Amino acid sequence: MLNSAIYLQGMLVGASLIIPIGAQNAFVLERGIRRNHAMLVAGLCFLADAFLIALGVGGAGKVIAQSLILQLLLTLGGAAFLLRYGWSSLQRAWRAMAQTLEQKGGMSRIQAVTMTLAVTLLNPHVYLDTVMIQGAVAGQYPREQQLSFALGSISASLCWFFGLALLASWLAPQLQRVRVQQCIDTGVGLLMWLLAFGLLRHAASLV
Repeated sequence: MLNSAIYLQGMLVGASLIIPIGAQNAFVLERGIRRNHAMLVAGLCFLADAFLIALGVGGAGKVIAQSLILQLLLTLGGAAFLLRYGWSSLQRAWRAMAQTLEQKGGMSRIQAVTMTLAVTLLNPHVYLDTVMIQGAVAGQYPREQQLSFALGSISASLCWFFGLALLASWLAPQLQRVRVQQCIDTGVGLLMWLLAFGLLRHAASLV
């Protein structure tokens, strides 16, 4: 039976972890602004998030917490990916004046799926924050009530990703000017590098 109080706490915890801007949110926002497979990307992000929440509530976070090597590999792999993603965004910003929005930002369906899985599964924060923290919070409750927590957190993910994609698509006409796109690409690139350097500092602290 669904416990409404625990469901609500799951929503609040899930929202607090998913709303802060990161690689995943930046990618959903970018696809929405370009109106390029935005709903597909949002759907994949939600499904991956739901799966990882289920893993965390099921106890997978304890495995990660106990393995220093696994944490180090996740952190370094994520940093490398974010550095590469940031560089691509900065390159798009630099070349924006010579290209149209569609030419510089369009992705095929396969490319969109691949990038969505990459920004989700190669991001160590997904495992270190979402899986471990949600698993730890859910562990406070009796086993039969943990489902309510997981469903609340999954609901927050559903609302956030599709809401973000729809909002970005709605604002696209105002945000598709070349100068605005340059600012967005530059901001995304710098954010990815900032996150990557944060991961490298974290990796250094693990050694």
